[in-house]
Amino acid sequence: MTTLQEILKILTDSGIEPNEANVEVKLLLEHFADYGTKDIITGKKLTADKLEIVKEKALLRAKIRQPIQHIIGFADFMGEKFIVNSSVLIPRDETEILVRKAIDVINKNNLKTALDIGTGSGCIACMIAKHTQCQIIGLDISTDALNTALDNASRLNLFNRAIFRKSDVFSNVKPGETFDIIVSNPPYIPPCEKETIQTEVKFDPEEALFTKDEKGLEFYEKITSGAPKVLNKGGFLLFELGMGQSKDVKSIMEKNGFSDIEIIKDLAGIDRVIAASLK
Repeated sequence: MTTLQEILKILTDSGIEPNEANVEVKLLLEHFADYGTKDIITGKKLTADKLEIVKEKALLRAKIRQPIQHIIGFADFMGEKFIVNSSVLIPRDETEILVRKAIDVINKNNLKTALDIGTGSGCIACMIAKHTQCQIIGLDISTDALNTALDNASRLNLFNRAIFRKSDVFSNVKPGETFDIIVSNPPYIPPCEKETIQTEVKFDPEEALFTKDEKGLEFYEKITSGAPKVLNKGGFLLFELGMGQSKDVKSIMEKNGFSDIEIIKDLAGIDRVIAASLK
């Protein structure tokens, strides 16, 4: 009979770090065998057929390096489970820094209306709606992404709090519609990095990752230059940043009338989030 050690070895042999492999085996057990931490502690036995299913999924993970979140269909983000698939970006820990900053700004300034550009799975919009009094509109160019975002919002009971709309950046913002804050985790990877990115990342939709310009600044330019038309006076603009982009994004924001610019680092000391307000 297959053992858990064998399943773990399948993952580590494929180059997945032991700690990560341990977490992934737990996720596979939970999802496909309904076997959680409590069962591990009490020494509950797993049936051979359940172990076989978990082994099969581990082999799939090892062979094509499909992200574990796609295999189980969910990603954990800020304590909630979000539906993910090949049409949306898998929520990452770094994005929590952006969302926590946005929640802080909204609650401190009692903001009422927010816009999330490139909403994808809707994780940013949903968590802002959940932790503030803001009504937020999530925009995305992908219909499949919007359907996923809607499913996530309805699972979290956020009807009328997080609303989703098809739009290429600001193309479908209605005349006269304005917001107190705009948040975005835009595509920021330059095309030259396509060949060298991690295999797992290649399962994310290309349009959510890559820009057309060589510095990865295309969407920072588009969003920042259009933002003053739809932001209320004194409104805020927050972005997640790619590696080494903070200086360029800061100057794009200054050029478009933003001030009080704050840059927040992630745990690795990398500039990860930039926040500014409109003069």
